Amino acid sequence: MLTDTIIEDHRWTEMGFEALAETAAEAAMQHLGFKLGDFEIAVLACDDARISELNTEFRDKPTPTNVLSWPSEERGAVDDGDAPSPPEGFDPELGDIAIAFETCLKEAEIAGKPMADHVMHLVVHGVLHLLGYDHIRDKDATLMEGLETAILGKMGLSDPYEI
Repeated sequence: MLTDTIIEDHRWTEMGFEALAETAAEAAMQHLGFKLGDFEIAVLACDDARISELNTEFRDKPTPTNVLSWPSEERGAVDDGDAPSPPEGFDPELGDIAIAFETCLKEAEIAGKPMADHVMHLVVHGVLHLLGYDHIRDKDATLMEGLETAILGKMGLSDPYEI
C-alpha cells in the first residue's frame, strides 16, 4: 500500500477513510507517472483539536485547518509555474499528511459536496504538496489546481475550484 494510515478519530473509520486516502493518493501518483510500489506516505486522520496543535507547532497558526503536509525533503520548483523536479533517487518515504474531521465536514457541507469527495480532494492536495507542488505563488497555484482538477476528473469527481 502507498499510504500508511493512523486513525485517531473513530469518525474517519466509519466513513472508510483508509480506502479513500489510498485511492486518492494512488490517483495522484499515477497521474504524475510514479510507480506506486516505490513510495510511502503516512496519513494521520485526526480531529480539529489535534490538527490545531500541529498547525501551531509547525506553522505558528493556532487554529484548525483542513489538511497539513510535511514533505520528507524539499522538492519545489524554483521558478513560479514550473513543475517540481525532485532530485534523482529522492526519498521513497514522501512525507506525512494530517487531515481534520470537523473542518473537512464543515467545508464539504458549505460546498454542498459529499464528504468523501472533499476528503479525496484534500488527500490529492496533500500528496501534491509532498511532491513539491504549492499554491503560494500565482502560477504555482494555477499549475497545482489544474493537476488537482485533472486527477479528480479521472476519478469521476467534480472540479473543486468550479464556482
